[in-house]
This record gives sequence, C-alpha cells and structure tokens, in this order.
Amino acid sequence: MKAFLVEQIADKEFISGVKEVSIPKCGDNEVVIEVTYSSLNYKDALSSIGNPGVTRKFPHITGIDVSGIIFESTSPIFKVGEKVLVTGYDMGMNTDGGHAQYVKVPASWVARIPDSITDKEIMIFGTAGLTAALSVNELIEHEIIPESGDILVTGATGGVGSIAISILRKLGYNITAISGKKERVDFLKDIGANEVIFREDFEKQSNKPLLSEKYAGVIDTVGGTILANALKQVKYDGVVTSCGLTSSYELNTNVFPFILRGVRLIGIDSVECKLEKKQACWEKLASRWKINTLDTIVNEISLKEIKTAYEHLLSGKAVGRYVVKIKE
Repeated sequence: MKAFLVEQIADKEFISGVKEVSIPKCGDNEVVIEVTYSSLNYKDALSSIGNPGVTRKFPHITGIDVSGIIFESTSPIFKVGEKVLVTGYDMGMNTDGGHAQYVKVPASWVARIPDSITDKEIMIFGTAGLTAALSVNELIEHEIIPESGDILVTGATGGVGSIAISILRKLGYNITAISGKKERVDFLKDIGANEVIFREDFEKQSNKPLLSEKYAGVIDTVGGTILANALKQVKYDGVVTSCGLTSSYELNTNVFPFILRGVRLIGIDSVECKLEKKQACWEKLASRWKINTLDTIVNEISLKEIKTAYEHLLSGKAVGRYVVKIKE
C-alpha cells in the first residue's frame, strides 16, 4: 500500500515522502480500515519533522485522523463494510496513522460515522472540528448562550478556530475573532466573525490585573499572552476554554478573574476523552451543528502533496483545514 512515511536517517535528521509499505494485519480486538480520507493537523506536521513530544518511533506514518470502511475485523463490535472514523488516542503519534491506504487500530478507538454526514465531511471536521465542538459544548453546558454576550475566538484562521466560528455563528452567537493574518479578514467574516482584531494589537501587555468586561466566553487555541489578556476581559461568570499552544504553552496571569468575576478556565482534550463524548459531538456535527461553510474552509490534497502542506502548517501560513483524499 502507499503511505506517507517519516524516516530517521541521523540523530536529528528526518526524511519523509510517499512510499510502498506492507498492509497491516489484524491482532486481537483490532480492525483494519480501508482509508478514504484523512486530514492534516499541526500535530501531524510536528511528527513529520521528528518532534519527540509527538513521535519517538520511526519509521512512522503520520495522520491523527482517519475515515473509511472496515476492511478486516477481529472485534465483535465492528463488521466488515461499516463506515467508521478514528481521531486521537495514539494514532499518528507512536502508532502508525491515517496517511495510508490502510490503517490498523484497536477497536476501542473506533467510532461510527453518522448516516447524515459523509466520510469526507467528517474529515474536514477531524480532530480540529471535534476540538471545536468540545469547546462550544462547554460554553453551552455552562449556560453561555447567545444573549450572554460576545464570544472571542483566538487563532481564528486555524482549523479549530475557523470551525468554532462557523458553529457559533450557526447557533446564533456574536463572534470576535483574533488573527495575525490581516489579509484574511474577509475570510473570517465570510465564515461568521462579526469583528476581527489583529493579534499584534491584542497581545499588547497591560499591567492591570483586570480590564473592562467584554466577552461572555472565549475559545482559545493559542495560549500565552493572548490567553492571559483574554482572561482579564471576560465578563462575570464567563467561561474560557483552552485547547492549544501555538503561541506559547506558558500562562502568565493572576487570580483576580477567577475570584472577583467567577471566570472558569476549562481545558479541552480531544485525544483521550471518552469515546461516548466524542460520539456525541460527532452526532451534533452531523446534524444541528453541521455548518454550511465546509467548502469554504477546506483544501483537498493528495498523499504526495502532504509534505508541502506541512511546510505551510509549520510556517503559520495555513488557513482553514486540509483534507487528504486517500482512495481514488
């Protein structure tokens, strides 16, 4: 089969590209999926350059998302021919991922694709869409409704940010987007942002422990100074979700937003969260949360185009989502 393979040729030197490798065989309670679509995520790009925080086992096939059809199964839960997807867990990290014609995973990682969504559409969502849905879900479960006020979305042109904006707009929220890409203002407004703030303006440091209340909720994908400044501007009883660190993993803040305004900071993990929680979000994304901007935010590529797309992701030039068509 064909696969996008990363190989280590020296201590800190890696090469990658499309190669022919053997089709994996099922072990106990495993499935082999014939892949139709996969997607690209920042974590995939890090894996492709040998980032030890993501992947330590080489040679390695990237791809933390996959959709397709059960090709072989030793699980009593899944039958050959069923449409399924996998996101998260160890797939694409130290277990070979979805950038291949076939992928083998434990049956416990597998979710069924809802009937009302295609395998391509669900990969446009992928881990980014699942993360966005989990974030939006936290706002709703903590009673942040459209009437509560504006929602701030950081890293807005990225996969999580762009999908979060689209979902929020469909649900009737007013959205302020933060982006460093000034040329993408029209794109952000097209997918649902009411206002766009440039990153360089929002990142300006303030020595004040609190700023004026502006946002009922925040979906943060970047961390660092942007998250710190956002926390200072959240309204009383507001909710902030944190799912990324593309700006920084550090958070220099103070306790005032939490003890004077009752702000809640909630971490979002789409990798190891319970399969039942994932399945519930997929059902929402396939039905009442399904957005009509999927074609706007997607770039469809082939296996041989992955390497160039990784360069765009790592350099911060990527916009929206990359979906990889595997089955011709």
